[in-house]
Amino acid sequence: MTDDARSRAVYVISVAAELAGVHPQTLRVYERKGLLDPTRTSGGSRRFSERDLDRLRQIQHLTNEGLNLEGVRRVLALQAEVDRLRTELEATRNAAREAVAVTHRQYRRDLVPLSQLPVPTRTTRRPPHGNGGSR
Repeated sequence: MTDDARSRAVYVISVAAELAGVHPQTLRVYERKGLLDPTRTSGGSRRFSERDLDRLRQIQHLTNEGLNLEGVRRVLALQAEVDRLRTELEATRNAAREAVAVTHRQYRRDLVPLSQLPVPTRTTRRPPHGNGGSR
């Protein structure tokens, strides 16, 4: 399923609740607590997406593990922060790789092979004239 399809809000609250195995009132409570944020129609009806249902399953898993809703909220916030930081880290790594590659290309352009270097000429020093040297 594509990312667009997963985020398309198509399920009314009763269907979403049935698919998740919870009461519709539970979805309303989760929304009030900030755990879910379903799309609203122009008439104000809630519509849930596959992504919302995935999040709901994650909430259920955490509550089944013994977390209260505030704990769930904190875990979800931390997971979102970790995801954001991973994305930022990957972008930083890519930028660093590119900077290294640019630097290496610059080195290659600036370096001249030894065989192409001009041959230095050596000047010999002559003794100064008139020092009484014998000829």
